[in-house]
Amino acid sequence: MAVGSSRAYAHTVPPEYGLAAQGVPVGGMLLARADVSSPPRRKDASRGTASERDSKKGVSSTKSSSTPRKKAASATKKQGAAATRKQRASSTGSTAATAPAASTSRVGKRIAANATGLVGVSSLRSVSTSVPDDCTGLARLAYTGTGIDLMAGPGRKGDNGVTHMYRSVRRRGALHRSKPRPGDLVFFRETYDRNGDGRRNDGLTHVGVVEQVEPGGLVTFIHRGGKGIARSRMHLRWPTHHRARTHREVLNDYLRRPSRTHRAYVTGELFAGFASPEPLAAPPSVGRPR
Repeated sequence: MAVGSSRAYAHTVPPEYGLAAQGVPVGGMLLARADVSSPPRRKDASRGTASERDSKKGVSSTKSSSTPRKKAASATKKQGAAATRKQRASSTGSTAATAPAASTSRVGKRIAANATGLVGVSSLRSVSTSVPDDCTGLARLAYTGTGIDLMAGPGRKGDNGVTHMYRSVRRRGALHRSKPRPGDLVFFRETYDRNGDGRRNDGLTHVGVVEQVEPGGLVTFIHRGGKGIARSRMHLRWPTHHRARTHREVLNDYLRRPSRTHRAYVTGELFAGFASPEPLAAPPSVGRPR
């Protein structure tokens, strides 16, 4: 074709050029190689310049170096707080060690241990002649060495030993009906027909010493029974059941025998109250008996 003709032809760029790969037609007969070369790379904004990258690295290194210092400061602060709590706990523990509750707890354990040592004895006369050979004698022997007189204070005419003991501990504010602990006294009423009239009108008739209390409510106590010093059980949650319905273990032992007019009764049915040794350590107030 003559040069200067008005006709134009579309030539496909050879494969070695970047635009040919994209299939872009280029007009004109004569094309310079530089005109069809690959376009210049665009700057990667995310990478930035070398100076910018160095600057960012400096900031990152500063942050990473400051992180250990923050962790060290936090650890130091936690150690100081822990030391303060330990010091407070130590001071509180030393105060509790000198509080009356700690010594009275030891008294309760000592009383329970004294009672445990008497289990199996058939008669208290073989142990001591200073107390009667009955349930009150067992309680008094268990409290030996504690400085507590269970029979302190005036009594009433006609009272039996259990009733006199009950009035004495009630006068000193020791009675309660829940949360027993080892060493507590446990009182029962109408465990036998004391006046012989066949009725349940005999009042307080029996006392024992708590040996152990299980979390579920089972109380083991030691008392002077018909065959000597023995253990018996009483359940605070199931006071009227002799045995459990499922596993059949004993919950409450029988404490009153059946008669012609009455059935047998278990310990939980005849329970009258507990008495703690802590208030009894104080001197009894002498006044009119209640």
